Amino acid sequence: MKARESSLLPLEDAREAALFFVVGALCFLAALAALSAKSTYGAARAWTAEVEGEFTVSLSGADADAAAKAARLIAGLDGVDSARVFTDAEINALLAPNFGQSGLPADLPVPRLIAVTGEGDAEALGTRMSEALKEAGYDAAVDSHTEWAGDVRRMLGISRLIALSIVALLSATAIAVIAFATHAALLARRDIVDVLHVAGARDRFIASLFERRFWLLGLRAGTVGALVALATVAILIALGRSGAERSGLLPQLSLDFPDLAVLVVTPVIAGLAARIAAGITVMRSLKSVM
Repeated sequence: MKARESSLLPLEDAREAALFFVVGALCFLAALAALSAKSTYGAARAWTAEVEGEFTVSLSGADADAAAKAARLIAGLDGVDSARVFTDAEINALLAPNFGQSGLPADLPVPRLIAVTGEGDAEALGTRMSEALKEAGYDAAVDSHTEWAGDVRRMLGISRLIALSIVALLSATAIAVIAFATHAALLARRDIVDVLHVAGARDRFIASLFERRFWLLGLRAGTVGALVALATVAILIALGRSGAERSGLLPQLSLDFPDLAVLVVTPVIAGLAARIAAGITVMRSLKSVM
C-alpha cells in the first residue's frame, strides 16, 4: 500500500511549488486579518467601556464660581460618581489643535465644561442633570458619551463583518485553488488511476491518496504562513513600542494566548480544507470522467 502511494503521489513534487506558495500566502493573509480584527475589537471594547458612563456638561455664560456650584449640584444627584470643572489650561489644550497654543482671545466667551462620571441608565441620568441645571437657572447642555460609544459599536460590528468576509474569501480561494490543482494532478496520473481501477482499487482508496498528499501540503503551507504572520506581528509590536505614544482607540497588536491559538489553528484548518477539497474533487472527477 505504501509502495502504491509513493509511486502514485510522490512525497515531493516540484510542480506543486507554486501551489505551496499560494496556499501559504493565503494562510498568512487570513491569519493576519483574524489577528487585526481581534485587536480592533479589543481596542474598541476597551474604549467604549471607558466612555459609556461619562458626560460633558457645557455651561454658557457662567464664571468659575458658577461652574463650581453647578459641579457640586451635579455631584449631589443620584447615580453621579464625580463632577469636575475643566480648568482654563485644560480648555486651552482642547482648543489648541484648532486655534494654536495661544487659544481663543480673552474677550471671547468660552463655555465652562464639567466632566461627569456616573453609573446606571445614562439616558435617565442625563435627563436628571439637564432638569436640575435648568431649575437652578443654568444655560446648560449635557452631552452623553454613550452616543459616541454606540457609533463605535456599530462601526465595530461592520469591521468585524468585513474581517470575517475577508477570511471567508481567502479560505474559499484556497479551496478553489486546491480543487483545481487536485483535478490537474488526477488528469496527469490518469493512466495510473486506470491501472488501479483494473486491479480492483475503489474510488475511495484512490481519493484517500490525494487527500493525504494535499493534507500534508496544506499543513506545511499553513505552518509557513502562520510563522510569517507571527514574525510580522512581532515586528509590528516592536515598532509600536519604539514609536510614539498611540491612541487608545487604535488597535494594538499583541501575542497573547488567543492570538497564538489563532496561529496554531491556521495550519490545521488549512490542512483539513485541503484534504476535504481534494477528496471531494477526486470523487466527483472519478464518477463523472473516469
